[in-house]
Amino acid sequence: MLRNRLVTVLTFNEGTLFRTKLFEPDYRYTHNFVDSWSVDEIVMLDVSRDPTHDKQSFYDVVTQFAKECFVPLAVGGGIRSMEDVRQMMAVGGDKVVVNSGAVERPELITEIAEAYGSQCVVLSIDARKKDGEDGYEVFSHFAGQATGMTPADWARRGQELGAGEVLITSVERDGSLQGYDLALCRQVADAVSVPVLGLAGAGNWKHFVEGIEQGGLSAVCTQNIYHFTETSIASAKKFMDRKGIRVRL
Repeated sequence: MLRNRLVTVLTFNEGTLFRTKLFEPDYRYTHNFVDSWSVDEIVMLDVSRDPTHDKQSFYDVVTQFAKECFVPLAVGGGIRSMEDVRQMMAVGGDKVVVNSGAVERPELITEIAEAYGSQCVVLSIDARKKDGEDGYEVFSHFAGQATGMTPADWARRGQELGAGEVLITSVERDGSLQGYDLALCRQVADAVSVPVLGLAGAGNWKHFVEGIEQGGLSAVCTQNIYHFTETSIASAKKFMDRKGIRVRL
């Protein structure tokens, strides 16, 4: 049986590391807290809003992380072409994360999978609850543009196109520390056979366990929790292990 993963997600706004809340940059902090020896994977996302900004600052940070990082590194943000993919791989990415670019042109997923393998394609899905009704809808472009698709349907199609993993994010839970949206996670996990990573809402170690046991997640992601505690990723994984979750210690 595959072990469940604990993943740290780092978001960068014009080269500066930020945490986010409701998809808006909240404040900056340094990146020397990252314990790459204990975390299973690191996801680095360029969330800069200005489409004309110079991405070199982000590339430089990825290159530095890749030199010091001994775990898989997934990178994304603004990927819309194979040239973007090649650049992300060239600066140190082991995988690429696609979101709005795949919504605009779904065949991009297939192109990446054919060039690098499905294991290198992570389909990132941002979802909001539907207003006044049950269910969820996929939003793109920094969660500002409705797509009309449900997360489960888009995840299923993404897998068919070649995505090797799915990263599901609840827009409402972003930065909340109130726990994952377990119903959303479960809908996506039940729709596909590839690993599903959950992001947004983790505020304590119990949330990791809930995400896996109740949400059906293969990997639990966190962006903010370590900035409010003095405890390490290693300690979180020991907690998960005591709760019966298979993790790499």
